Amino acid sequence: MSSLLSTSSSISRKNYDVFLSFRGEDTRKNFTDHLYDALNRTGIVTFRDDPKLETGEEIAPELFNAIQQSWCSVIIFSETYAFSGWCLEELAEIVKQKNDKGHKVFPIFYHVDPSDLRKQKEKVEEAFAKHEERYKEDKDKIQKWRNALTEVANIKGWHLNNRYFFLIFSIS
Repeated sequence: MSSLLSTSSSISRKNYDVFLSFRGEDTRKNFTDHLYDALNRTGIVTFRDDPKLETGEEIAPELFNAIQQSWCSVIIFSETYAFSGWCLEELAEIVKQKNDKGHKVFPIFYHVDPSDLRKQKEKVEEAFAKHEERYKEDKDKIQKWRNALTEVANIKGWHLNNRYFFLIFSIS
């Protein structure tokens, strides 16, 4: 990971090297905090949303700006990531930046099977059933989320199941 990210500062004129996308209640106080600290310790300028933003329903424009002003995104897919419309909105913007501007995307599959994300089964299927009920008037939004999830789940990433996650923090 360090070799991929360490070059970002030299080739980018962005405000951030990395945008972290994650479901706060799943990983904020453990994995994401450790990853954020490790990235910052190595001089990688990283955007992570403020914990107070978790309580809001609407995605803040600052998050879209942060994605657009980042060289890459690290997406931490966790068990309930797909239940968050907020996370899926971020993901859709990340994919838009990837396809339009060459934004780099690095997925981490944290206790989740990438094939469940790609095929949208198990908990992901349950999450989308809830989104479809909630946003029944906006089928385009749901399809955009589905497409973004499938696209990123098809990118080779890091799988962290029952392994010691501190191994990824040997970035320095």
